[in-house]
Amino acid sequence: MSTSEIATVLAWHDALNDSDIDTLLALSSDDIEIGDPGGAGQGLSVLREWASESGLTLIAGRMFVHEGVVVVEEEASWASKPDEKSTVATAFRVVHDQVTSIFRHNDLESAFAATDLSEADAVS
Repeated sequence: MSTSEIATVLAWHDALNDSDIDTLLALSSDDIEIGDPGGAGQGLSVLREWASESGLTLIAGRMFVHEGVVVVEEEASWASKPDEKSTVATAFRVVHDQVTSIFRHNDLESAFAATDLSEADAVS
């Protein structure tokens, strides 16, 4: 387990939730890949637009780590539906303390299937 990867992902969550776009971009690689079940995009301009317009808040819960991949189970809420919360999971790839890809999954099982991580990779 790498505490550096975990720290990067937690700082990324903080920046997103605080709408601190400059920090979010600094924590992300220039060619970051961003995706969810609805589609994908690449680059800092896509990240900037997504973070500015999505109204998404992700509260980190359980974390799983293996060889640069971090899966985080999260409580998600959107500004457009503040009373609705759902549990999702996001897979992050972290290289040299920068997030190079994120993909939000509808549930932890989907994130595990996409990353080959499992409960055995849980951060204690």
